[in-house]
Amino acid sequence: MTAPYRLPPFAAAVTGVGLVTSAGVGADTTWRALNDPATAPCVPHRDELRGLPCDFMYSVTGLDTRAVLGVAAHRLMDRFSHLAVIAAREAVADAGLDPAVWDSGRVAVVIGSAHGGLPFYDEQHTALTERGARRVSPKLAPLAVVNGAASSVATDLGARGPSQAVSTACSSGTVAIGTAHQMLRTGACDIVVAGGAESVCSRLLIASACRLKAVSTRIDDPRAACRPFDTHRDGFVVGEGAGLLVMERPEHARARGAAVRAHVAGYGSSSDAYSAVAPDPDGLGIERALRTALEDAGVAAADIGHVNAHGTSTVSNDLIETVMLRRVLGEHPLVTSTKAMTGHTLGAAGGIETALTVLALQHQLVPPTVNLDAPDPDIPVDVVSKEARPAAFDAAVKTSLGFGGHNAALVLTR
Repeated sequence: MTAPYRLPPFAAAVTGVGLVTSAGVGADTTWRALNDPATAPCVPHRDELRGLPCDFMYSVTGLDTRAVLGVAAHRLMDRFSHLAVIAAREAVADAGLDPAVWDSGRVAVVIGSAHGGLPFYDEQHTALTERGARRVSPKLAPLAVVNGAASSVATDLGARGPSQAVSTACSSGTVAIGTAHQMLRTGACDIVVAGGAESVCSRLLIASACRLKAVSTRIDDPRAACRPFDTHRDGFVVGEGAGLLVMERPEHARARGAAVRAHVAGYGSSSDAYSAVAPDPDGLGIERALRTALEDAGVAAADIGHVNAHGTSTVSNDLIETVMLRRVLGEHPLVTSTKAMTGHTLGAAGGIETALTVLALQHQLVPPTVNLDAPDPDIPVDVVSKEARPAAFDAAVKTSLGFGGHNAALVLTR
């Protein structure tokens, strides 16, 4: 007989989820699209990227940010902050928080972003070079800096506790949630709104990614371009979006009778100390982060039923990550990469994908890795493809790897 599952030593309660992605606006809409990919919006080519080897990205559509936020507030934020505020509002509403909590100083905001308002930097550089210094916006610093999303969310909510920005490349959102977990465990606050936000429709960035051969150039079929774990994968597709959680100290959530969706039970991070652009070929850095997260949670590898992988659709990352997952967790967890639907949202990826892992735990359903038509025979894990797979599992893992060797892993439990 299996022993009853016990919560680990400290598990932050996830009481709210907010999502804005190219698959849909809102957590429920995104979740439905991931599990029924035919309902997701089409991937448009972007005029801003015309002429590049990759002239498309996975964009958020059907969202009038100006109408949602109001003209005055909209003008004081960059797009990545727009998306963060909208996701935060959904997460807070989902958590059912009493407005009185905001003045307490016990609510923190921690949001990750890799690039902040990079397109606004592009725009202002063009203004400087083509029209002179007097045409540069005085709002460059407050709008485009990486802490813009954290500042905007704290201001919009009126949250007067600690407000922090995390920037560790593509692991930023995961590190932000791990930081929130640590803040709650130490008692520094009772509630944290945490995750990631990114919007980088930037000719400069995508041109550089093309030169690096990191992005797919499958311009004849953009929707099928991102294909994690597939033999014919040729790089990721840049996406935009935001994914935020409301996390609470478990006793705080219990005292107010909150509905708990899942728990963030363990966190680990590490550095490859290997290369500015390539992961450690043996996966030792991300392995260290994952083993630390498991130990932190008090959860055995055998208890992990699902992994939302970093799964970028690049040749080396997918192989290195999955070999590591097999080495640490064995062959039993169901693995997926949701980037095939959302694109690689860079600093937002960990926030979005952790939110999706929360929903997978809640629904006991693992969404498919779409576009996986020819599974790479060298990928040594059980990848869910084509259709969502029902499964019974009490614990799941989210892994993230970032340029510069920034690794992070989270363990989530029911």
